Amino acid sequence: MYAIVRSGSKQQKVAVGDVIEIDRVSTAVGDSVTLPVVMVVDDQQVTSDAAALGKAGVTAEVVGASKGPKIVIQKYKNKTGYKKRQGHRQKYTQVKVTDISL
Repeated sequence: MYAIVRSGSKQQKVAVGDVIEIDRVSTAVGDSVTLPVVMVVDDQQVTSDAAALGKAGVTAEVVGASKGPKIVIQKYKNKTGYKKRQGHRQKYTQVKVTDISL
């Protein structure tokens, strides 16, 4: 059994026991988080209608925090002396999927 969940603007395929990274949430380590479900697949049965998914949910336990790779942004304009360098590093929360319910 697996499910497709939405976290922020991304969707991920999860099964019980998987550890995934989602966008940062302000939840303490060890607490549980409920992720909204887009689709559930149980052997040969696929559930994707809104009525059945209203009751469905994926429960996950917060494992810790992590950071993504460093991204360097550089801007340059010729003949004007303009150059700008900027960096970004996305923050994530690692969660472990504990239950998929229909």
